[in-house]
Amino acid sequence: MADILPPDENENQIVDLKKALEERYLSYALSTITQRALPDVRDGLKPVHRRILYVMHLLKLDPRQKYKKSAKVVGDVIGSFHPHGDQSIYDALVRLAQDFALRYPLVDGQGNFGSIDGDSAAAYRYTEARMTDVASRLLEGIGENAVDFIPTFDGETSQPAVLPANFPNLLANGASGIAVGMATSIPPHNVAELCEAALHLIHNPDATAADLMQFVPGPDFPTGGIIVEPKEDMAKAYETGRGGFRVRARWHTEDAKRGTYNIVVTEMAYGVQKSKLVEKIADLLLARKLPLLKDVRDESAEDVRLVLEPRSRTVDPVVLMESLFRLTDLENRFSLNMNVLDDGIVPRVMGLGDVLRAWLQHRKTVLLRRSRHRLDQIDKRLEILSGYLIAFLNLDEVIRIIRFEDHPKAELMSRFSLTDGQAEAILNMRLRALRKLEEIEIRTEHDKLSEEKKHLEDLLASERRQWGAIASQITELQQAFGLDTPAGKRRTGFAELPDSEDFDFEAAMIEKEPITVVLSQKGWIRALKGHNADLSALQFKSGDKLKLALKVQTTDKLLMLTTSGRIYTLGADGLPGGRGHGEPVRIMVEIEEGHDIVDMFVYTPGARRLIASSIGNGFIVSEDDMIANTRKGKKVLNVKEPHEARLCVPASGDHVAVIGQNRKMLIFPLSQLPVMGRGKGVRLQKYKDGGISDASVFSAETGMTWTDSSGRTFTRSMQELAEWIGERAGAGRIRPTGFPRNNRFKG
Repeated sequence: MADILPPDENENQIVDLKKALEERYLSYALSTITQRALPDVRDGLKPVHRRILYVMHLLKLDPRQKYKKSAKVVGDVIGSFHPHGDQSIYDALVRLAQDFALRYPLVDGQGNFGSIDGDSAAAYRYTEARMTDVASRLLEGIGENAVDFIPTFDGETSQPAVLPANFPNLLANGASGIAVGMATSIPPHNVAELCEAALHLIHNPDATAADLMQFVPGPDFPTGGIIVEPKEDMAKAYETGRGGFRVRARWHTEDAKRGTYNIVVTEMAYGVQKSKLVEKIADLLLARKLPLLKDVRDESAEDVRLVLEPRSRTVDPVVLMESLFRLTDLENRFSLNMNVLDDGIVPRVMGLGDVLRAWLQHRKTVLLRRSRHRLDQIDKRLEILSGYLIAFLNLDEVIRIIRFEDHPKAELMSRFSLTDGQAEAILNMRLRALRKLEEIEIRTEHDKLSEEKKHLEDLLASERRQWGAIASQITELQQAFGLDTPAGKRRTGFAELPDSEDFDFEAAMIEKEPITVVLSQKGWIRALKGHNADLSALQFKSGDKLKLALKVQTTDKLLMLTTSGRIYTLGADGLPGGRGHGEPVRIMVEIEEGHDIVDMFVYTPGARRLIASSIGNGFIVSEDDMIANTRKGKKVLNVKEPHEARLCVPASGDHVAVIGQNRKMLIFPLSQLPVMGRGKGVRLQKYKDGGISDASVFSAETGMTWTDSSGRTFTRSMQELAEWIGERAGAGRIRPTGFPRNNRFKG
């Protein structure tokens, strides 16, 4: 048995884990960013899409050729260019063929390539594909040294690093992707508008995004819809490359039977699956969160037709749609994040002008490379034609040399001063070509190529001519996809958002029904259906009794004041039903320990109230400022123990009447009280002992009223109340004769 050798010291090495992870993660991140997630700003494609189109070019799947199985395309892409899963490649190919995903599809698909409902495409063995005219434009000049070629993953062949892109694909079709630590999201645009903006940039290189928006007012989604984003926000987004666009479905009303109407949605927001949208609306209907809507039906065939049936003919269609826009994907926000690979290498967020300039610069590079390539071809052909002309003029001698000389090539070069290429061309000429070797044809072709050469040399020497050639290409593209053509017609419209103040959206979400809210002394609350509930028959828990009852609608909001000075907001629609004793309010809102409910009332927008503490401090506060958006409530009246909030009464009038526990009453103008959103307030009435008992705000014109325990109402005019009228913070006088013994304005 061989001796066991000691381990090699170099086999086990100590590795800095942090450094190793950083290096490997950085390598992975760069690969994801450059090879998968972010598109190249020049052709707007990711590597997988570029490789798919290049394979289709190699397979000669031009727009006027026959379709071939998608499986053939996918197989060639995997085998030679893209060593990843077949399903991921096929999914990318399918998206290039979907006219609801791409504004200008790059693949012409035959078969089932999915639908706007979210249906999957058929397997690649069943579908066929070829390139569209747009894809052909992206590849235009690929064989004329227009772009660099790089080795494939196995090094056996090469692939284009970028396509020539005679089409502003990045902005025209948009892109989306998520990389490591960054993402991209670019909406599609109208190519005719992009061409107009590009032409403007050629003549005005310093144009801003605001200038370009004269030609590119916003995205143009393949599914249509209406953009409701404010123009100033879109301008900022195009300037910085970051922002978003709110897109709404397009709809109209159609008359139905018996004087009713239906709402018909004909265009969806981009990226929304119609089937999931219908399911969402149906779920909201079942949950009774769309009281204005009765039914939803999908009557779509080839075109989108979503029918929404309102609850009644009195429902305002605008209010109904605004509620749906808020709750469903009938309105969708498409984020703008133009994070792209600049020159195919560096990820950078670009604005609208930067993206168009990068595309124009790429087109200039392609033009120069193609021109030089063509110039080289012309030079080679002119050289051959010169040799042919010499051979034609000395045909007999040329034939003799070829027949009898041992080294005809060298002899031809020596005898007629030919180049190696010219001699090789003459030797490779077939005998039957001799009959075509006519001087006039040779000279005609020579003159034509010489003229083209002169034109190319002038082009390469003049930047003005170069931009003129690019402008001509863009103009031709603009004419092919003009706004008056079926392919170029703008699909997405623009509109302004309706004023949200004109709609009570929260009320629109709730089915309006009359209820009676019952609150007990110990804080148990319930809602009885209707306004005719028999309160005398109500039952309460042992030791509990009725505190107050309010007749409200389910669409109302209730404001509740506690002794801590906090206001809590309750939705009438969310209160427990009338069966049993209800539920404690404390499980709905977080009332502070040791504090009780003082009062509860219906919120009235724009109304004001007088709020006061037990020691007689108070102020006027708007009910709008009382709304609490959290369970913890909103602090309105500042009080310190042992004092507490005592009352909160309507402040509709011009005078205040305050009565203390000492039975003294004081009346003073309401204008002497400050209007505040929160605070301690000012003194209403001066007390030696006790505190405030009640207060009332009334109009001097109608007089002060009170209600006794028997329900009788009494009114006193200002003349009758003259001896109680004074200044705020006064002591007042003993209450008027006939005032209730409980010191309350409402018995």
